[in-house]
Amino acid sequence: MKMVRRIGALFSGGKDSAYALHWAMLQGMDVSCLITIKPRSKASWMFHRPALEVTRVQAQALGIPQVFIESSGIKEEELKDLRRALEIAIKRYGIEGIVAGALLSDYQRMRIAMIADELGLKVYTPLWRKDQGAYMKELVRSGFKVMIISISVYGLPKTLVGKVLDENLVELIINRAQRYGFNPAFEGGEAETLVIDAPMFRYELEVSGEVEVHGDFEAEYVIKDVRLKPKTFSF
Repeated sequence: MKMVRRIGALFSGGKDSAYALHWAMLQGMDVSCLITIKPRSKASWMFHRPALEVTRVQAQALGIPQVFIESSGIKEEELKDLRRALEIAIKRYGIEGIVAGALLSDYQRMRIAMIADELGLKVYTPLWRKDQGAYMKELVRSGFKVMIISISVYGLPKTLVGKVLDENLVELIINRAQRYGFNPAFEGGEAETLVIDAPMFRYELEVSGEVEVHGDFEAEYVIKDVRLKPKTFSF
């Protein structure tokens, strides 16, 4: 498939959409905008919900303009909101394609592809069907700083909330996933993440907040403040 040059990135602020954006940049694509859709319903089938307001700060860290809209979050109805966001991106930034961080969800991938095709956009899903454990290791090795901001599965310690992934933590997650039967890349909603730094970020995010426990297996990191700080480089 011939690569288009000017694209928009479906962006939630979590690891998958950020890594897909990273991939597009490595391919030499012009990422003209981020496209973020905030569902009002927690039961959204299409869109990530936690910490979406932080994407505004991430957009600043990336130096990429953002299309940010709200969605009903109602199954199937939210496809109209996806279409609306893509139409805005086409009109405002002239995008020819989109990149998405879909991992395993046929529901999401097929519906994104359907709407994009109707609008004449090519779709890139570089993470599709990747080995989940290998992908988690690749994130860390590629220089991504990924914070776990919620956990909602038996088998993952609540103490991981607020922690940033490193190689040891990834190994623990993979081992726990094998033992307790959940997805090590959290594709089933077992946990949610926030990228606070990555190779394409011009600034790092400095996040402060507190952990709230909601049940035996559920906890979340409630973000109180987010600031940009200059990145330090060692040579």
